[in-house]
Amino acid sequence: MTCANCVNSVEGILKKLPGVKGAVVALATSLGEVEYVPSAISKDEIVQAIEDAGFEAAFLQSSEQDKILLGLIGLHTERDVEVLHDILKKMDGLRQFDVNTVLSEVEIVFDPEAVGLRSIVDKIEMGSNGWLKAHVQNPYTRGASNDAQEASKMLNLLRSSLFLSIPVFFIRMVCPSIPFLSTLLSMHCGPFLMGDLLKWILVSIVQFVVGKRFYVAAYRALRHGSTNMDVLVVLGTTASYVYSVCALLYGAFTGFRPPVYFETSAMIITFVLFGKYLEVLAKGKTSDAIKKLVELVPSTALLVLKDKEGKHVGEREIDALLVQPGDVLKVLPGSKVPADGVVVWGTSHVNESMITGESAPVPKEVSSVVIGGTINLHGILHIQATKVGSGTVLSQIISLVETAQMSKAPIQKFADYVASIFVPIVITLSIVTFSVWFLCGWLGAYPNSWVAENSNCFVFSLMFAISVVVIACPCALGLATPTAVMVATGIGANHGVLVKGGDALERAQNVNYVVFDKTGTLTQGKAVVTTAKVFSGMDLGDFLTLVASAEASSEHPLAKAVLDYAFHFHFFGKLPSSKDGIEQRKDEVLSQWLLEAEDFSAVPGKGVQCSINGKHVLVGNRTLITENGVTIPPEAESFLVDLESNAKTGILVAYDGDFVGLMGITDPLKREAAVVVEGLKKLGVHPVMLTGDNWRTAQAVAKEVGIEDVRAEVMPAGKADVVRSLQKDGSIVAMVGDGINDSPALAAADVGMAIGGGTDIAIEAADYVLVRNNLEDVITAIDLSRKTFSRIRWNYFFAMAYNVVAIPVAAGALFPFTGLQMPPWLAGACMAFSSVSVVCSSLLLRRYRKPRLTTVLQITVE
Repeated sequence: MTCANCVNSVEGILKKLPGVKGAVVALATSLGEVEYVPSAISKDEIVQAIEDAGFEAAFLQSSEQDKILLGLIGLHTERDVEVLHDILKKMDGLRQFDVNTVLSEVEIVFDPEAVGLRSIVDKIEMGSNGWLKAHVQNPYTRGASNDAQEASKMLNLLRSSLFLSIPVFFIRMVCPSIPFLSTLLSMHCGPFLMGDLLKWILVSIVQFVVGKRFYVAAYRALRHGSTNMDVLVVLGTTASYVYSVCALLYGAFTGFRPPVYFETSAMIITFVLFGKYLEVLAKGKTSDAIKKLVELVPSTALLVLKDKEGKHVGEREIDALLVQPGDVLKVLPGSKVPADGVVVWGTSHVNESMITGESAPVPKEVSSVVIGGTINLHGILHIQATKVGSGTVLSQIISLVETAQMSKAPIQKFADYVASIFVPIVITLSIVTFSVWFLCGWLGAYPNSWVAENSNCFVFSLMFAISVVVIACPCALGLATPTAVMVATGIGANHGVLVKGGDALERAQNVNYVVFDKTGTLTQGKAVVTTAKVFSGMDLGDFLTLVASAEASSEHPLAKAVLDYAFHFHFFGKLPSSKDGIEQRKDEVLSQWLLEAEDFSAVPGKGVQCSINGKHVLVGNRTLITENGVTIPPEAESFLVDLESNAKTGILVAYDGDFVGLMGITDPLKREAAVVVEGLKKLGVHPVMLTGDNWRTAQAVAKEVGIEDVRAEVMPAGKADVVRSLQKDGSIVAMVGDGINDSPALAAADVGMAIGGGTDIAIEAADYVLVRNNLEDVITAIDLSRKTFSRIRWNYFFAMAYNVVAIPVAAGALFPFTGLQMPPWLAGACMAFSSVSVVCSSLLLRRYRKPRLTTVLQITVE
């Protein structure tokens, strides 16, 4: 594919196929994603339809969980194929298989419940006595090899074209000034001059052998009712070639030899191929981010072998793609963790910077979670794999980046529209150019001195017309947006900011409001009880036991804080010192110490209620207590107001209809919160805080962080309504939340930013995922978006300005005043370099650096 029109053609063809539900095609990555019904159409038919349209296509991967493509080493003869068929037929759990002997591949449909992928690979090797070796085909490796083949093919064509075009250029430009060669080339060979005959032969090979790809692509495009860059190249070069052949034959049979322009078509094809080769190389650079992420995954893993009693009996090196959930893997110091899992033995430190962006090594011990692709630094670890394949954090990051690169930003619609009308307009301009110059010459409107002695006004006009066709470049417009979005999403991933698409990237540049959830977003999400006070005759220990028993069934972060406080009050200093011992005893003690809570229910945004010892218990905020008709004593009310004024949340407790006591809980602010809020104000963005907490606590926290606009006592369902109210005047609203109870608001916002520690990154509602759980990345996301779309606008300016300036110059608009005429071969060179310049402009985004808060806030550090 060369331009936006090619993309539209392929998408149009795919969407018309029976059984195809949807199709998205990306120019910058040369990838397509097709959603189809397997019973109605096969993947081979989809590939064939694309190839019939004039493009080359190859299947890379399928999302089907029970289908796998295995590469085979040792599959050479018919006997090998028979052996493979016998092995697969005898295997339990296989539904069907299809062997491709040309590519040495086998596609297998299997039942994952009945047979594992590793056992399929092992049985193929064992059944053939080691002669056949199967391995899982990595789609990224195949994609990289396809890119390398494309670059290699383009380089070979360029070399061939150069090898043939340089002699043609030499015969035309250099030989006439060397007497011996000039005499030799002026010799007759039948009715033709030796020089002209040599040029004809060499250029014919360039035109129809090297340039065959342009003819094939142009024919197929026209057959499907579309036009592209290949049509323009074929028109320009064929016009020059056909004219030169006619002039040569005319001269041979009449004796009057008009000038021939064989070198024009040869040089145009050479320059276009050179431009395409540079473009392929540059486009390869734009996908470096994906390649770096893929390279994080180790190729092999050390599987720990155990006997039936669970004893360690040995180790075996396996392909990392064959790791299954439940496998115990050995991770050596300095090696990469092969899959997401849990440490079952050993202690070490792991470098997780490539996933979370945090540079400090993270300590790991038994029960610690590890992420695939991270590096084990010191000790040996045994980990049990929990997530493999597409379920791992790294795979989901790669998937998000790929999805973003496949998506189209709304600004791309402009390029698609221009591309659809570009080629017909250029051909019309070329015909007009020829007609005007020819008619003016025929009517004597310009002096004969403008036309070369051995030429005429027809040839003079034709050269202008060919230059117009060849210099016009629709490719640059088509590449302006996708290449920039591709580089930006990759850069974002490297900085822990995952963008889900070009449309999200485009919206983020114009954000007017950033709405922050309080708990877990502005605060650390680690609530701590600071105060517990009883306002009845109940003992403090009994009060804490009552509250802990009620909160034990709740999943709210505040409930965990209450449980921990009560536990430490009762058992501090009475448990073993080791961490494993504490956790084990804590579980045992909790089951014996807590009272049994019946009829438990959580009241969203208010608290919990249950029955203990047959009496009704309420634990929650002021609203829950008063709604149930419980009176809060004045001294408790005064104490509560004091707590809330100091940014603490009050938890009130009622037992059997009477107020018992309250607890003060604080959730510390993230250290960067206040600075980020100030930074957003400097960027012209209005920060808003949203919380279900009471007004006093909310305003105390907002004052500490520097936010004036506060929305408090908002229920989870009401958060989306707050976002919509801000959007009413057309403002662009970004919502930053932890993605649990914030998902309706994240979905309602123009830009949803889910902030998390990098383990639950597949948050459906958000447009951005901030992996590092750091608020500074909100500024990075907005800044990256602004820089990217500034670059896209420059790309469009280059592409449009090039065509607006170049086409009139090629048409000879300056010739009457300056005598400046652009020969067609030079027009071809300009066209080739215009698309390369746009890709290189997008590549400048790779120099992007995160904005430093000191720079944003204009703080001078001494």
